[in-house]
Amino acid sequence: MEKQIDKIMKLFNFRYFLLLVLVITGALQFGLMLSNVQGTTYNFKPLQLAPETVRSTKTIEDTVKTEQEKAKAAQEVKPVYVFSEAIAGQRTAIVNSLFEYITTAKSESDNPEEQVKAVKKKLASIDNKEITITLSDEQIAALLALDDKQLLHAKKEVLSFVKATLERPIRTERVASEQDAIESKIRARLPMGLNAQDAIVHIGRSSIVETELLDKDQTNKLIEQARASVEPTRLLQGQIIVQEGQIIDNDMYRQLELLGMTDNQRSFKPAVGLLLLITLQMTFIYVVFEREPLELRKKRNALLITMIIYAMSLILMKLLSFIVTDFDMMIAFVFPTALATMLVRMLVNERTAILITVLIAAAGGVIFQEGYSAVLQMEMALYIIFGGFASLFFMRNVEKRSHILTASGIVSIVNLVFIMFYLLMTQSNYGMKELAFYGVAAFMSGFMSGTLTMGLLPFFESAFGVLSALRLIELSNPNHPLLKKLLVETPGTYHHSVMVANLAEAACEEIGADGLLARVGCYYHDIGKTVRPTFFIENQMASMNPHDAMAPEKSAEIIKAHTTDGADLLRKYKMPQEIIDIALQHHGTSLLKFFWYKANEEGKELDECDFRYPGPKPQTTEAAVISVADSVEAAVRSMKEPTPDKIRKLVQAIIADRLKDDQFDECDISIKQLKTIEEVLCETLNGIFHSRIEYPEMK
Repeated sequence: MEKQIDKIMKLFNFRYFLLLVLVITGALQFGLMLSNVQGTTYNFKPLQLAPETVRSTKTIEDTVKTEQEKAKAAQEVKPVYVFSEAIAGQRTAIVNSLFEYITTAKSESDNPEEQVKAVKKKLASIDNKEITITLSDEQIAALLALDDKQLLHAKKEVLSFVKATLERPIRTERVASEQDAIESKIRARLPMGLNAQDAIVHIGRSSIVETELLDKDQTNKLIEQARASVEPTRLLQGQIIVQEGQIIDNDMYRQLELLGMTDNQRSFKPAVGLLLLITLQMTFIYVVFEREPLELRKKRNALLITMIIYAMSLILMKLLSFIVTDFDMMIAFVFPTALATMLVRMLVNERTAILITVLIAAAGGVIFQEGYSAVLQMEMALYIIFGGFASLFFMRNVEKRSHILTASGIVSIVNLVFIMFYLLMTQSNYGMKELAFYGVAAFMSGFMSGTLTMGLLPFFESAFGVLSALRLIELSNPNHPLLKKLLVETPGTYHHSVMVANLAEAACEEIGADGLLARVGCYYHDIGKTVRPTFFIENQMASMNPHDAMAPEKSAEIIKAHTTDGADLLRKYKMPQEIIDIALQHHGTSLLKFFWYKANEEGKELDECDFRYPGPKPQTTEAAVISVADSVEAAVRSMKEPTPDKIRKLVQAIIADRLKDDQFDECDISIKQLKTIEEVLCETLNGIFHSRIEYPEMK
């Protein structure tokens, strides 16, 4: 598979490849989840018999019903009236002024026409807003025709009637009856000429107005309070809208339309919302992998593994969702909550596993959404998050497959606790059958998370050449065919490899590199020596050395070949690329000094390149550490009397030589790390080659 992917990658920049993978994954997710957000619609018509019972799929306000209830509440509010005591004084003052104008006009002129004009002038000078009593010329003339005694008597009577009437609350609807009453009193108490009596009646009637006025502000306030006190009328999730066999009236049909459950109302909004969710999810994944500080091949594999696991989880949830509606209980709790988290954690890294857990939880909330739930099935979203995070916290160090099963057991316990929370919060009564089911569901979820992880892990490791911790542990088993071959055919090299492994692992762990990878890489780094074991000094049991009878250039060629021979052998056994790289890189392009100097001593003019390893130089920190540890172990082992001071000087010299020869130019290792490596190697070697007590001879 990797070869096909490499061909595709040559056509794309990684960023474009990342976008392509995310678009494909997003399209798959959209296709899987679209039906979960669109909802069910019905081909119903008003006044037809309902062929089935329809329930509300969501809680929504029935705005029409709410407005009807508010209008009804507003109508029931009684208007607020306020009695104005000042009106009686104002109206009597107006009446008094009218009679004063008549009296004054009579005293100032004897000409009737001038008297009428004078009264009208006085009336015109008053603001119309203050005086609402209008008199015609005939009425004014009739009043002017009365003598002073009659005017005074009429004035007193009218003022008395008006004052007495207006001191009582009068609303608009009673004004006419009160005006009729004052007219009756005036005609009964003031017998005089018809024209004058009509004028006085007109003044009396016009003086009677409402004294209990509507308080609009207070009334409106009460109306608003009444409207606000009305609770919105809601259609609740699961509420029956139409009963099977019932006639669908206009109100029912309106509610179906409000819920968007008629065929002519299929909305594109849920699809757009789903598209936004998927875009948000893919954006997070894009940012994570765009900023991932890995070399291209590893980053590419991590992306593909993550997306395949994500898509696999979506498909599994979709398949499970098809049978969810067939059960009264939450069958979705069987979903393996920690499967994706475990796989991504072991094959990629913890940060990506956290992100994938959250994204799968969000997708699960939509996919497992029931017909009467809200936007997300929050129970399932939280269930997946808690199960996934439980596996993360209890999978810090996975060195055996049994550790996965242990983590699965803990996930089952966490699942069970969450389901107990769910059952208690629903406040429903459950029988033993339901409780037993949910207990089994919690266990099955955790169990399947572990077993599927163990089952799928080798597939991903093989397909993408991923070197997980479990794979490394398996490769470190002495019963591996290559290690058995190394032990049987080259026991000296085997011992040397174990010693180098101890040194390299300690150094890598101290500087934050992968110690387990370094250890396993050391086990196989000299596997190429099994091709010609006797040409390497640690495997020469007899005193004869075959290089003594060979030309130095031929010896150099044989020694150099052990790196490429080892890589070929590792490839034959389908070993991970990281192990193959260590076999090729542990000598870099360093010079075989012994044979180079020997050739010079013999006076041969040869190219120095012929005495250098083919490389490449170490590309990773682990390979760099192994290259130093390999040389140091061999050099210290050849020392006759190793002391701490001699060991330190030797380690310093080897590291300095590697630096001078530019062997670390292509890997990410610092001078500070090299100093730490020096300290660790010296400490470890001092522990191995410590002084021993000389035992006395046995007699």
